[in-house]
Amino acid sequence: MLMSLDQFVFSLTSAPFQQLGRARGWKHASKTRVGRRDARQYVGPGDDTITLDGVVAPETIGSIASIDELAAMADHGDAYVLVDGSGNVYGAYLITALNETQTYHTPEGVARHIAFTLTLTRVDDAELRMTDDNPDPAGGNSGGAGASASADSTTGTPTSQTGTA
Repeated sequence: MLMSLDQFVFSLTSAPFQQLGRARGWKHASKTRVGRRDARQYVGPGDDTITLDGVVAPETIGSIASIDELAAMADHGDAYVLVDGSGNVYGAYLITALNETQTYHTPEGVARHIAFTLTLTRVDDAELRMTDDNPDPAGGNSGGAGASASADSTTGTPTSQTGTA
């Protein structure tokens, strides 16, 4: 597993990504001052955007259905937990864009190569959807050998903690 977005797992058999980009910002309010530079005050975390660039080649790696599944998740408009293969939890993210470029088509019009870019935008953990298997999405331990993970609330840096069962 490279990474998972809720129940969707990025892997060689689904939609492997080759590059992960992350842009984070922090907000600072400014106050105009006469004859001096503006005064600034830190007011909290700003945008946190992750882009995943990958390729699906249905005859070799990945599947077209995986791209469709990501689009269906985006259509729901829900926030999903993003976790990397090491168990680090990045937090709650929305799918804000899915771009794909299809090339090398078969005579039937089926693409043999699909390059995709998935754009995810961080939201507060409280925006995670409630499900039967995740009744407390903003906190608590959802099971699994005493392991818990979270993201630092001020920086969004993934953290992971593992205990014994």
